[in-house]
Amino acid sequence: MRAFVRCRLMPSTVIRRFAYAPARRELTVEFTTGRRYRYLEVPEDEAEALASAFAKGVHFNRRIRGRFAFRELDPVGIEAQGDDG
Repeated sequence: MRAFVRCRLMPSTVIRRFAYAPARRELTVEFTTGRRYRYLEVPEDEAEALASAFAKGVHFNRRIRGRFAFRELDPVGIEAQGDDG
């Protein structure tokens, strides 16, 4: 799977967009509130499942939130994702 560096906007009331860095196993999620979080040690299949889920917010709440360590990032666009934050 390639990194989702620039994801299209999500048709979700919870998640605006997300990016996955497979080499680092990091999933960065930007919520519709503008808050961004980086989830650590996320397996690639979990990121793929989120990408293909019909209800992204429901999937996130059931399969990612509370299961992986995370940290909140500065409120800048995912496009600037790197080692910021």
